[in-house]
Amino acid sequence: MPSLDWIGKKAVLNHHRQVHYRLLRCDPTLSAGDPESGNLLVQGDNLLALKALLPYYAGKVKCIYIDPPYNTGNEKWVYNDAVNSPEMRRWLGKVVGAEAEDLSRHDKWLCMMYPRLSLLKDFLTEDGAIFVSIDDNEVQSLRGLMDEIFGKANFITTAIWQKVYSPKNTAKHFSEDHDYIVIYARDAERWRPHLVGRSAEQDKAYKNRDNDPRGPWKTGDLSARNPYGAGTYPITCPSGRLIPGPPTGMYWRVSREKFLEMDTDKRIWWGKDGNSIPQIKRFLDEVKQGVVPQTLWTYQEVGHTQEAKKELIAICDFADSPSVFITPKPTRLIRRILEIATDRDSLVLDSFAGTGTTGHAVLAVNRQDGGNRRFILVEMDESICRTITAQRLTRAVNGYASRAVASISDRREENRRSETAATVASISDRREENRRSETAATVASISDRREENRRSETAATEAASISEGRNEDKRVEGLGGGFRYCGLGEPLFDESGKICGTVRFSDLAAHVFFTETGTPIPKRATGKSPLLGEHNGKAIYLLFNGIMGDKTAKGGNVLTHEILKALSEPARRSETAATTKVIYGEGCRLGDMRLKREGIVFKQVPYAIKVS
Repeated sequence: MPSLDWIGKKAVLNHHRQVHYRLLRCDPTLSAGDPESGNLLVQGDNLLALKALLPYYAGKVKCIYIDPPYNTGNEKWVYNDAVNSPEMRRWLGKVVGAEAEDLSRHDKWLCMMYPRLSLLKDFLTEDGAIFVSIDDNEVQSLRGLMDEIFGKANFITTAIWQKVYSPKNTAKHFSEDHDYIVIYARDAERWRPHLVGRSAEQDKAYKNRDNDPRGPWKTGDLSARNPYGAGTYPITCPSGRLIPGPPTGMYWRVSREKFLEMDTDKRIWWGKDGNSIPQIKRFLDEVKQGVVPQTLWTYQEVGHTQEAKKELIAICDFADSPSVFITPKPTRLIRRILEIATDRDSLVLDSFAGTGTTGHAVLAVNRQDGGNRRFILVEMDESICRTITAQRLTRAVNGYASRAVASISDRREENRRSETAATVASISDRREENRRSETAATVASISDRREENRRSETAATEAASISEGRNEDKRVEGLGGGFRYCGLGEPLFDESGKICGTVRFSDLAAHVFFTETGTPIPKRATGKSPLLGEHNGKAIYLLFNGIMGDKTAKGGNVLTHEILKALSEPARRSETAATTKVIYGEGCRLGDMRLKREGIVFKQVPYAIKVS
């Protein structure tokens, strides 16, 4: 089977396994709302962050959405899209080595994406799916990567999102009106999409032309192309007209007996005059309360880039126009993905968080249906994470003063309609105004401004055009929930595999408990006792940093007779149901017979602890 190859591939094939676990450090000052909501915003390199999160969330994420760099070559905006940031260059030099100097931007993109996609796969539940936004620059490469990592059989489809509502007249060849959303399942045989809610436009087709007590209905064709042995009978209309049979090459889709039964039940429509070719009445309250997802997502259904920018500017404060993202995603787009791919208690992951649209969408959908979905977002850029992502999520949780925003097209229309003095009537008037104004550098003329708008759909232009067009702030109610803001701390282990000196008991305890049981450490664990918790008949202990609760015993981190006695007393008092004790420590002074008699499995620190 054909496979994708590129310079540096060998260096990154297993790199995700070699990345060391790091600690997560939460910052209450940047967190918001309910800290127990289960939502996380993690700032840091997403490869390191994913590895740090994996022990806690492996196999638990129902839906992953990512919006990685499209690799357009654009380096001149806030979210570098050339895979050429200093951080990425350093990473490539370290992982790929000397070959990194020979990489094209496409090679770099593939090297960056491969280990991240490999880790993301490990987060998915068996019935989970991943949705990836991309455009023509790398869609072919993305398909090759995901075929290799997720398996070609688990490809679901590629949806097309109509991201703009008007053509770009300055396009060199074609106006690019769409992006792709590539969808793979962890297991295509198990994953099933939910139906998409019916729209008012779809329901509008249902009428009640005969005042049927069963409510609105619309007609469906009685004939079909599929051959049906009992589907060639004649039909007599109520008017007396004889229809000798179905149209040529067609068949009635039901038998004569079934047809007569339906007619008796007034499920056949003959037209107002009772002389038309019969049609089947399909009642609105009997159809599915949703429709099968389609692969074409129009901007009317899920929003467009201008809508996304208006949302972002309405909720966030920006220092200046260049700070505004060019291509944020509208919340309606992410809500469509959540509608298709999540249940009410699902965990959602976005490791290229950007402006935080995914988190915002999760909060909104929870408010709508009373769900308890949780999100994990990862954003690499510290400035973006603090000033945009966290700000947006905080305001979405707590509420905010929304600024009414006019789009570029709205502003143009306003300029055409308005006869006020504030509207520039002509180029000469504007030039004169600019000579008088201290802001003349912003806009040289109406024609310049129009040309600028035609050349760029950037949010900077949007923000500049909006600055004079904001109405009175409107208070938007908070969606509730909350999130913890976390940063990446020091590695759990150093390069030689030893536990770092700065690691606290609670850090190692959480890691040990999860890698041993596959579940997070119990909240009741205090960090003052070597007994971390119980799981499936096993009691998990950690001897580290001399933690022994209220007991003092010589030996500290080594399992001795005295330490065992100290461990056993609280277990007896709590009437533990555990039949096996798994004890992690630096050494063991007990013989094999004693360990077996006590039901102890000893694991030596750090060698028995999973480090990568």
